[in-house]
Amino acid sequence: MKLVIKNMVSVRCKLIVKSELEHLNIHFTILELGEVEVEDELSAQQRDALAARLLKSGLELLEDRKSILIEKIKNIVIEMIHYSEDPPVQNFSVFLSKKLHYDYNYLSTLFSEVKGTTIGNFIIAHKIERAKELLVYNELSLTQIAEKLHYSSVSHLSNQFKKVTGLTPSFFKQMKNKRLIALEDL
Repeated sequence: MKLVIKNMVSVRCKLIVKSELEHLNIHFTILELGEVEVEDELSAQQRDALAARLLKSGLELLEDRKSILIEKIKNIVIEMIHYSEDPPVQNFSVFLSKKLHYDYNYLSTLFSEVKGTTIGNFIIAHKIERAKELLVYNELSLTQIAEKLHYSSVSHLSNQFKKVTGLTPSFFKQMKNKRLIALEDL
């Protein structure tokens, strides 16, 4: 049985979910961002107990199909940009449609209605947040960051960075109070 969990966007969230599952003696086979595959069907009591425990940590067990689909879209974007070593895919609409087995227009419309932003803008926000993170770490050049995030050029990254943050990447890198936004707040 597959469970979808809202706001499960980091390794820390996965650890929290794992701990709660173990506490409730719920056995699982797969634990990924936003999803858990449990071995057996959960009773209503187990489901309610898990939902209550997750809610205390800011996580939410999702039930309805549309919310689950939105969460899957978010988790695919987060996984691709923040945790994958491969560069983000160029044609995300085709990738997303194949992965979720839905027409991209339906996914895009649903996402925009529920989240109040387009999937494209959501991807850009995460790419810029990842760029900020990489700038703070100071391990890669701006050229390497642009390549890693699959930008066509450094100027494309710089223009998008300035449009989103109001700052150039160079100025952001020089700032003393570099503030990153938590992934669940994007």
